[in-house]
Amino acid sequence: MESTLDIFVKAIFSENMIFAYFLGMCSYLAVSKTVKTAVGLGAAVIFVLLVTVPVNYLLENYLLKAGALEWLSPEWADIDLSFLSFIMFIAVVASIVQLVEMLVEKFAPALYGALGIFLPLIAVNCSILGGALFMQERQYSTILDATAFSLGSGIGWFIAIVAIAAIREKIRYSKVPGPLRGLGITFIITGLMGMAFMSFMGIKYADETKKKDATTEVASTIIDSEENTNTNNTNP
Repeated sequence: MESTLDIFVKAIFSENMIFAYFLGMCSYLAVSKTVKTAVGLGAAVIFVLLVTVPVNYLLENYLLKAGALEWLSPEWADIDLSFLSFIMFIAVVASIVQLVEMLVEKFAPALYGALGIFLPLIAVNCSILGGALFMQERQYSTILDATAFSLGSGIGWFIAIVAIAAIREKIRYSKVPGPLRGLGITFIITGLMGMAFMSFMGIKYADETKKKDATTEVASTIIDSEENTNTNNTNP
């Protein structure tokens, strides 16, 4: 099994929501014109992921999946509510986004105005729902692992949008060819950043090292066994 630290690091770099899965590209491209708005939206995404994924983990394991209701009564062990996963996940995301929207409007009205429609649209941000669905698919063993994944995914998304915003501010007055100005050069830069983040896939995590060592050990055992067999066959 993966360690919690491995899950956290992989979610930031080698499994980055933007550069590995291209989730949340709409707000990523639209709100990354300035670093200030990018930081605000990135922080909001971190908070929403950090809250929604653990909550959805609890819903999945203690309410929705087959046998999850056994803790209430053994008679309910056969009940499977997994068909409600999408509805419940989206309801949790929408509720938390509404809370974030109210907090930002109250304590940072300038940022609220700068983010505009894209703040409430976090509710339909693919990376937010993607975090919940990845958590469901990967079947993390503890809520700590799910929380580490959500925090890492949020930080990865934050790094991606702040980085592209900083670059867009720098190239605003550069001599970019006319047809590539605006989203054209932004897509190209995003592709180059995605290629750069692919290099993080070469990181050897603890679980991968253990698997490699186990495979090597099995292969060595098989080779030794074959050699012993051949030796026995050649000896009269």
